[in-house]
Amino acid sequence: MTLMETTPDAGTPAVTSSSTGAPDGPAAQGWTRVCRVDDLLVERGAAALLGDRQIGLFRTFDGRIFATDQIDPFSGAAVLSRGIVGDRGGVPTVASPMYKQVFDLRTGACLDTQGKESLAVAVHPVAVADGDVFVKLVTGAVPAGSAHADPAHADPAHADLAEGDAR
Repeated sequence: MTLMETTPDAGTPAVTSSSTGAPDGPAAQGWTRVCRVDDLLVERGAAALLGDRQIGLFRTFDGRIFATDQIDPFSGAAVLSRGIVGDRGGVPTVASPMYKQVFDLRTGACLDTQGKESLAVAVHPVAVADGDVFVKLVTGAVPAGSAHADPAHADPAHADLAEGDAR
């Protein structure tokens, strides 16, 4: 397992519109550069350590990048980046390698509880600027909205992931 440790950058990526939770301009704060887009394998997860928080990054077959907490809420193990990345009816997912619960990468909701109480995993907004992946950690409850970098919503002046590049 590769664990990428990062430190917050002073600058703010200017990539995507606010509809994806990404920064709108230089006033946005709290973004951390994690890695290059090319460091993320398609349909695979990667772990990163942001301060004292572990996250999982996932690049889907269509080039979108998602970030979740690394801790599986059912087992308490830091393993989600090692899960199986896929989709369920067009919804990007990761299946935990522990007890096989399936999580929606956009919202963190558990789609398959395997007969247990429904738990969710926190998701974090992702932005891509000049080939760099940035994450803004969300604290507290799991946000209801999407938290991914979607090339279809990227600012064409700054996005390296144009339509078809990651396919």
